[in-house]
Amino acid sequence: MARARISAEVGVPAFRAALAAVSVDSGGVDGSDRPAADRTTMATAVRYSLQRLAERAEGNTVEVRVPPYGAVQCIPGPRHTRGTPPNVVEMDPTTWIELASGRLAWSQAMEAARVHASGTRADLSAELPIRDLAGAGS
Repeated sequence: MARARISAEVGVPAFRAALAAVSVDSGGVDGSDRPAADRTTMATAVRYSLQRLAERAEGNTVEVRVPPYGAVQCIPGPRHTRGTPPNVVEMDPTTWIELASGRLAWSQAMEAARVHASGTRADLSAELPIRDLAGAGS
């Protein structure tokens, strides 16, 4: 059974709230008075932004994982059907929100080892940031 789509009316506010709660410089804790995003908000933000990535870069060549909240397959190319995909990108939710918003560049995340990417097509730099998150980021 396919997961229900998250509407922009729900996803964009959740993404904005999650983005407000994270900071590139301190891994999500910046010492400000901004509240941390609760688990439900962060889950919705991650799932909505992954959904937008999959819509923007349709395909099944790369699996993007943001545990424990979600995973999608994207990027055009050979379809993966069994076992561990040959192209996998995995990161924590804070890193994903920062990448999706443009607050963190792909190259910076890779250099800082905040993203684990394997496979010849496991480079999301052309797809990030996801500008159509209704101005939620950069």
